[in-house]
Amino acid sequence: MTTPQQETAAQFLASARRAGRAGPRIAGADRPTDLESALVIQRRIRELLGQEVGGWKCSVPSDARPILAAPIFASTIVRRSPCTVVASGATVKIEPEVAFVLGRDLPQRAHPYSEGEIRDAIAETRLVLELIGSRYADPGAATWAELMADSVQNQGLFVGPAISTRPDSALEAILITVSGPAGTLLTHEGRHGDGHPLRPLYWLANFLAGRGEGLRAGNIVTTGSYAGAIDVPLSQPLNIAFGDLGAIAIELQRAG
Repeated sequence: MTTPQQETAAQFLASARRAGRAGPRIAGADRPTDLESALVIQRRIRELLGQEVGGWKCSVPSDARPILAAPIFASTIVRRSPCTVVASGATVKIEPEVAFVLGRDLPQRAHPYSEGEIRDAIAETRLVLELIGSRYADPGAATWAELMADSVQNQGLFVGPAISTRPDSALEAILITVSGPAGTLLTHEGRHGDGHPLRPLYWLANFLAGRGEGLRAGNIVTTGSYAGAIDVPLSQPLNIAFGDLGAIAIELQRAG
């Protein structure tokens, strides 16, 4: 059950997603003030939009962000280029990340999953780009609870190639290079914000299992950027190289 304030907030954000454009924050009286309310709003938005969960974004909790977990709608997970995105200018923000595709369910249970059990559930490790786009025109003004309610600015996920590297291999640091037709646009000595991309997955699997939700086979879990959120141009071929692990070739186009 949602409170009247949670329902109004969920309706507001669901409408913003349908409209495909950023706008004002949730009205003051209806803004979530705690993370439990934010999670309720996340779930209600999925119901209102009739969306299935295809994946999750997550990060290890910190003092500033006690929970960072947000569903990624299956309909927004893209595997072929060109990829359409919601954008207001000539660029869009992306985050180069490493994600894990589960080969089996990790459902609710009474005791926590071990790190070994979670690693054994991974079927693939893939290079991905999180597509960033807030429903708030000024996300910097929003509280963390408001950002969580809006799935922490997620608008989708572009899934790149699988890599042969074991999930528990050295993935702490990756050189990120973004190139376009005119040459190199950006080079970043990337480091994973949580030390290793497996750490957020370990946390998320037990967080969701403890809430009666769990992860499902086929879910893809993306675990944090190696370069922050970077602006890349629309309507031109791009190559995003992840050191010697591989690269994503993509063209991002504005949604009509």
